[in-house]
Amino acid sequence: MDDPEAVASTLRRARGVVVLTGAGVSAESGLPTFRGDGGLWRGHDPTRLATPEAFERDPALVSEWYDLRRMAAAVSEPNAAHVAMAELERHVVAAGGRFALLTQNVDRLHQRAGSERVVELHGSLVVWRDHRSGRRVTPEPTPFRTHPMPGPDGGWLRPDVVWFGEYLSEEALTVATSALTWCDLFLVVGTSAIVYPAAGLVGRATAAGAVTVEVNVAATPAHVDHRLVGPAAAVLPRLLEAAFGNAA
Repeated sequence: MDDPEAVASTLRRARGVVVLTGAGVSAESGLPTFRGDGGLWRGHDPTRLATPEAFERDPALVSEWYDLRRMAAAVSEPNAAHVAMAELERHVVAAGGRFALLTQNVDRLHQRAGSERVVELHGSLVVWRDHRSGRRVTPEPTPFRTHPMPGPDGGWLRPDVVWFGEYLSEEALTVATSALTWCDLFLVVGTSAIVYPAAGLVGRATAAGAVTVEVNVAATPAHVDHRLVGPAAAVLPRLLEAAFGNAA
């Protein structure tokens, strides 16, 4: 399963590459979780702040939590894994192939590293929207003056991310599902491939005949063809060097 040479060979021949990324990639850029002792932030479970109900109850608290995350992302830098994926996209496209990067991350570090064909499955912290009208705005990259911030149509601004209990964007899902029909190599990077949506996408890629590869700091029980264990920021540049003869 852990066969970098076989993966590099597959990568070199691939004409349709789809990459799915998760929080592990952002963690390697040092993005803080804002959790303290016991996994709490100011006595609150962050996962319980990521719901429409929490925002309805206390929009100021939820807004502050997400504003802190937004500003942390703004000052963080893409790491070697982000850069390698942007380089991989350029290799595949230059060779006449197709590429898509499906990310569960909301920090836009992929785009800042140079990736262009990015599908944001869970939305983005960079964009916020009026919770009444849904109109999207892109706030200045400075801390909010107040929490919550007023929206353009009389509501409060909320982050344009997918909260627990909400559905993923139909448009993003359509693009992701379409990509699985033409990919011959599916990379799962920095996320467990046994939970959804990752599990469902891996299953579809396998059903479509794609070679599946997991890159993670620890092996998971996911059903994949190859498993490369280690930090993505270390594994991916080496993989690209083995496949294409130059480091990302």
